Amino acid sequence: MLTIRFDQLGLQPGDLVLDVGAGFGRHCFEVARRGGRVVALDYAPDEVAATRATLGGMVDAGEISIDNYVGVLQGDATRLPFEDATFDRVITSEVLEHIQNDVGAIAEMIRVLKPGGTFAGTVPTEWTEKINWMLSDEYHAPKSVGGHVRIYSETELKAKLRTAGLTVTGSHHAHALHSPYWWLKCAVGPRREDSKAVNAYKKFLEWDIIKGPKSIRLAERVLNPVLGKSLAVYGTKPLTPRTAAERTSPGAGSGMPTYAAANSSAAAG
Repeated sequence: MLTIRFDQLGLQPGDLVLDVGAGFGRHCFEVARRGGRVVALDYAPDEVAATRATLGGMVDAGEISIDNYVGVLQGDATRLPFEDATFDRVITSEVLEHIQNDVGAIAEMIRVLKPGGTFAGTVPTEWTEKINWMLSDEYHAPKSVGGHVRIYSETELKAKLRTAGLTVTGSHHAHALHSPYWWLKCAVGPRREDSKAVNAYKKFLEWDIIKGPKSIRLAERVLNPVLGKSLAVYGTKPLTPRTAAERTSPGAGSGMPTYAAANSSAAAG
């Protein structure tokens, strides 16, 4: 289940992509499948181990090339271990709402993005998230470890991205059918496992993800602008005068991209 639209991101085969807060890897797997070279970073060691194992399995099964798997590492989004202007694309999905210093994390992501490179970030939408917070204190921080510490408006997220130096180029909502699921979970308790209503709706979502019937996909597209669980925002890091001149000079683009920091900090395997 993907939230980011990679065509809107502008992903091209061979691009070096950083997935910040990769979780169990749903977006970085897609990057690799599309021919991107992916570096996945997450704060949680269990998710790092799972993503590393899955990417390694994809290489062994021939689903992706070893060249697409740069590495998976544990790290802090507010202190990224990479040089400036390392990545062609930077993505982060459902992560910023968990980070106290979201401004610092955004600044780091834009720092490691190349001028002319593109960014995509997703967070829970404002009013659907407000319902979750009203239904359950356990859903959000500080009472739950790893809970949500803020509710973003679209205006706030775009303003923070612009302040970090990004030119915002577009946005959309996604996963309308997932909003009622989370409302049900919050109503009965986010950690409760025995709710018949929640489990029945979960089975429906799993069926939908696997089968992808056209009628359900159409219904979700219609509902997304109103009920979408996630907000995705896209942007581009402006070219500096120097990088603009390099792109228009003879032989520009013939060199290999510099990503030594990514290779040394996130060696595959």
